[in-house]
Amino acid sequence: MPDTARETDAFRHLQEEWTRQILRGTRAMELILNPAEPKVGQTPRVEVYRKGKARLCRYQSSRKHPVPVLMVPNLGISRPYIFDLQPGASFIEYMTREGFDFYLLDWGVFGEEDNGLTVDDCVTRILPRVVRKVLESSGAEALSLLGYCMGGPLSACFVALHPEVPVRALVNMAGPIDFAHAGLFRLWLDKRFFNVDRMVDTLGAVPAEMVKAGFKLLKPTMDVTTALNLWWNLWNDRYVEGFKALNKWANEYVPFPGEFFRQWVKEFYQENRLVRKELRLGGRLVDLGQIRCPVLVVGAQEDYIAPAPCVRAVLDHVGSQDTRYEELPGGHISLIAGRSAALHCWPRVAGWLAPRSG
Repeated sequence: MPDTARETDAFRHLQEEWTRQILRGTRAMELILNPAEPKVGQTPRVEVYRKGKARLCRYQSSRKHPVPVLMVPNLGISRPYIFDLQPGASFIEYMTREGFDFYLLDWGVFGEEDNGLTVDDCVTRILPRVVRKVLESSGAEALSLLGYCMGGPLSACFVALHPEVPVRALVNMAGPIDFAHAGLFRLWLDKRFFNVDRMVDTLGAVPAEMVKAGFKLLKPTMDVTTALNLWWNLWNDRYVEGFKALNKWANEYVPFPGEFFRQWVKEFYQENRLVRKELRLGGRLVDLGQIRCPVLVVGAQEDYIAPAPCVRAVLDHVGSQDTRYEELPGGHISLIAGRSAALHCWPRVAGWLAPRSG
């Protein structure tokens, strides 16, 4: 390349970077002085059922696929609008555009009055009601379950305990199953070091700030990395809008009901009863071998909350013949809501469900 061309190219890049630097400074001041609340959860929906804190929403779609999909998210920890963050960056919006009759269970935000809620209650009392409402409102004869994070094992337990329910397919997205591979959380919650009875008996509900601290400690440098990424992308309007929405969600933790937390820690993390065939819910043994519907498992390569081996393990225990495992780029959150989720995760989930939703 001639020297003149090189100089022109270098000058152009310098101009671009100078413009971006000005935009970074301007946007930084806007974020500080005018922190507008981002709009989230904008996909059209109707509430079809409410019981206590839990509510069931049905999303508008063309409904090309007759079999409805019920999404079961985590309980406590965070709000479910992460699945419908913003137009163009929404798993729910994507699924409805693909023609799925999509339902989302929102467990609700719990208070002290809910401290008696247990894992048993969620699997044997709340989920059966919600499933019935999905079938009633859709008019379908069967449904598919899609569990994310803690919703994965809760959904698997439900299907194992209710072989009479017409479940067409089960999807486990980043849901921990074999807690022997549950990473740092398993170490921190080991009964040799962590007395869950003393904690629950003292505090009742696990406060939102304590939940937040636990997740922040998993990756202490995350806030610094996030801030640096924001600075270098402050010139990009789309990035800034996405950051504001995700940052709102990431700082809006919700508390855990006390008895749910006690049972979750003891029977899942500390004793690993689910894969040992020792877990009893509602007085009945949970045998994952009773799951015989098609099963899709999606793990994330950089997931430090539910590591991939912990998630994949369900396939070693189900009785299904039609199974598939996908290990995709990203972490626990970016698997479902990151910038690469629309490229890697959403099409695979929709593509697998579509032929099983007719």
